[in-house]
Amino acid sequence: MSEHTALLEVDRLRVTYGGVVAVDDVSLQVPEGTLIGLIGPNGAGKTSLIDALTGYHSPSGGRVLFGGADITRMRSHLRARLGLSRTFQSLELFDDLSVEENVLVAADHIGVLRALGDLLVARTPSRAAADWAIELCGLGDVAKLKPTELSHGRRKLVGVARALARKPRLVLLDEPAAGLDTEESEVLGKRLRELPGAGVTVLLVDHDMGLVLGICDEVRVIDFGRTIAHGTPRQIQEDPAVIAAYLGTQEVAHAG
Repeated sequence: MSEHTALLEVDRLRVTYGGVVAVDDVSLQVPEGTLIGLIGPNGAGKTSLIDALTGYHSPSGGRVLFGGADITRMRSHLRARLGLSRTFQSLELFDDLSVEENVLVAADHIGVLRALGDLLVARTPSRAAADWAIELCGLGDVAKLKPTELSHGRRKLVGVARALARKPRLVLLDEPAAGLDTEESEVLGKRLRELPGAGVTVLLVDHDMGLVLGICDEVRVIDFGRTIAHGTPRQIQEDPAVIAAYLGTQEVAHAG
């Protein structure tokens, strides 16, 4: 992917919790306009890495560059202003608001009352960004419904739309397919694959191997906080270290 410029550059990042090393000298690049996967067994350090990249936990070593700027010690809300967004494993939706209201609240970190007011104005910047995110996630037909009226799969897409509501340059997705059935995961995958074409680079963390290997341009594998492999989905499927640490021969043969 030499034709792409690195949007996110991580150099020997280290994350510790007391005496426990969660991320151990991990380096990676996320080229602009790509969809990169990050996988690993439970406890491998994936969410700890996401937390450090988005400013929710300070690294104990290493450096993070975003768009060429050093953001290693930058607070999370300032990273968001630069165009770095994320989702969380737990859905943080307002069940008493509609889908479009949920997305609009996230569009500019505005209050609920302000968001409800913006719904009455056709084309405020926040409203336009929220409409774009809703359309991109295929939620236009349920925009007036409450999250409790949706399937689990579409609720997950509302979470993705909220992360997209500020039109980020890069979105980090933490287990967006968790709890989805096969059909819901396929729908999610199609939507995620469209994001780079819409100007949003993606770093995807998920346990759904069919999803990750089926839609990502490149995949990075970490185990015990360290990178053990990276390459195309096919290279990852055939890597002995990955097979031993995570996938298992039988699963590799049928993944993707």
